[in-house]
Amino acid sequence: MPEMETKEENKSQGVSPEIEEMFRAGVHFGYSRTRRHPKMQPYLFGLRNNIEVFDLEEVRKKIEEAERFLKDLAEKRGVLVLVGTKPAVSSLIEKAAEELNMPYVASRWPGGLFTNFSEIRKRLDYLEDLKTKRSSGELEKYTKKEQLEFSEKITRLEQKFAGLVSLRKLPEAILLVDPCEESIATREASQLGIKRVGIVSSDCNPELVTYAIPANDSAPSSVKYILERLTAAYKGAVPKNEKS
Repeated sequence: MPEMETKEENKSQGVSPEIEEMFRAGVHFGYSRTRRHPKMQPYLFGLRNNIEVFDLEEVRKKIEEAERFLKDLAEKRGVLVLVGTKPAVSSLIEKAAEELNMPYVASRWPGGLFTNFSEIRKRLDYLEDLKTKRSSGELEKYTKKEQLEFSEKITRLEQKFAGLVSLRKLPEAILLVDPCEESIATREASQLGIKRVGIVSSDCNPELVTYAIPANDSAPSSVKYILERLTAAYKGAVPKNEKS
């Protein structure tokens, strides 16, 4: 894809504002050719400085396909868990999830979250109970040592399960930034038939997810652009009487 110097040049070349915005966000950058997964070939445009470049027209189609799915999910009041634990994107996942009031994992994935959900939910209930008792002053009846132990338990549980307390049942879908990096989450969701939307770079198998968006999955600007699109799609389709 040629460099885009000015908006006027883009217009003359017939480049849409949407494609230009993706280009400027760096959505089109994959990894080196040696890292390419063979099933990503249909979404690639070519090479630039030995870096695979995505065909942004194909990226647009896949984003729109994911948007349609998320709109349908929102209309059905489906639960969506957002997952992205890479340092460069974790804060973006947290922000998007909070905007949708949906559960998320932005640090280490708690193994068994889906496949052993009943047990994980017990731990979440225990965390909620401890926090409620601390807020009400009920823990003050214990010794200082015991209160310290309770505080340490709360801290450990919050670190492990931050963002998941609101998850009362298995979700209908999961949104992943880099399904290969989030391999355990991807596998658990697949085993249980949970729909998977994924931002997938050139080194990952797009068939790991139900709705693959071929794009740069590491640059914050790229992930931010896609998450904002997907978040807006879901939020815009939530029944009006349920919007916050």
